Amino acid sequence: MHWLLIGYMFLFIDRPFEVWPWLGDLHVERVYMLLTLAVWMVAPGKRFLPNVQQAAYAAFALAVLFAWIASPWNEQGQPVVEDWLKIVVFYVLLTTTVNDERKLKIVVVGFVAVMGLYLAHSFREYLGGRHTYRMGIARMIGVDKTLGDPNSFGASIVFVLPFIPALWRAGVGGRPGKLLLLGFAGLCALCILLTGSRSSLLGMIVWGLMLLARVRRAWLWALVAAALSPVAFLALPESLQNRFETIVNPDAGPESARESGDGRIEGFFKGLDLWSSSPLTGVGPGAWRPATKSKIESHNLYGQLVGETGLAGLGAFLLLLGSYVANLRRVRQYRDPEYPGDFLTQLGSAIGTSLVLLLVMGMFGHNLFRFTWLWYGGFLIIAVHCLRQRPAPVDDEPIELVPATVAGWRIDVPSDLPRPRLRPETASLLGAPQR
Repeated sequence: MHWLLIGYMFLFIDRPFEVWPWLGDLHVERVYMLLTLAVWMVAPGKRFLPNVQQAAYAAFALAVLFAWIASPWNEQGQPVVEDWLKIVVFYVLLTTTVNDERKLKIVVVGFVAVMGLYLAHSFREYLGGRHTYRMGIARMIGVDKTLGDPNSFGASIVFVLPFIPALWRAGVGGRPGKLLLLGFAGLCALCILLTGSRSSLLGMIVWGLMLLARVRRAWLWALVAAALSPVAFLALPESLQNRFETIVNPDAGPESARESGDGRIEGFFKGLDLWSSSPLTGVGPGAWRPATKSKIESHNLYGQLVGETGLAGLGAFLLLLGSYVANLRRVRQYRDPEYPGDFLTQLGSAIGTSLVLLLVMGMFGHNLFRFTWLWYGGFLIIAVHCLRQRPAPVDDEPIELVPATVAGWRIDVPSDLPRPRLRPETASLLGAPQR
């Protein structure tokens, strides 16, 4: 079953039916999911993993449906809701069939491998001349259409970066695996730079700083990064250099670059305006454009959250964040300093970093209905379940016994056991010496 899930990950991320239209006419993704559902129905060993995060997802799903039904633009928002519910279905299949560490490791490694194939496919198409011309520059795009926009494509790459050090520390694949991870990291950095996405570059920098905070000799790696960064910057075409320079100097690029940056801030305040007009449910998921009469989406997670789902969505989202933090703390409790390469605890660390990146990059992008929230949450729920199934650690150190006298009897007790003190009247009754 877990191999079928990895196959669906490939169809969902690379989306070959959007590259070759004849596959789209065959409805490959739909047929594959129906086959997966049929196998799931008869697959043995399914189980529900009780976890507070499951309740948080259920609450958020109810809030989304409630906001969509109450929306005056529910027809326009229907595609967004349907696509998100498909992700929910995959989440259910994942958390009910993957319930041991071996299967979870295969699925996570399969996910990273799928992302590697996706980037390699997109880079090959870019070398063949496939790109988009936007903001006055040629920008790399993903091979698909759904998440192939330069900013969405770059964000997908940023959110997978934390898995690279996690798999490295866990020793997945041995030395060949580490070489593949190094190549994958280089491909990620190259693709992010070629997208010209300023938010993705900032996300990669934030990830790098978080990574440096956890490694030994961080100052040395910081010096290496500081030395290589100018080289990478100068290797870029001049158009991309000017694009990234606008992060610190808005006058370095065209007026469209400044307007794009201001649009992120405007998206937040427009979301607050929509929230004030419909406090409980917002304007409905996917209704941003008709409600604001804007040609673009919010480009801001927090404006999108309150503007499209209102107070119901905000409350459920905060519950989801709280459950994420609670599960991450549980994983941290199982961390063994003497065994830093444990896969499950390293996976928890990667998901925690990804959560921070989702929230940080939410200031520049509308990622509320991105698959990452559900897939990574599913990984975390399974990891917590697997950690709970582990046997309690056994202390193999021998117990030192020392002689002690109780009520006139000489016995051996553990050295770390506190010796009882008897009251004088009790000691006299038992015949024990008084002290």
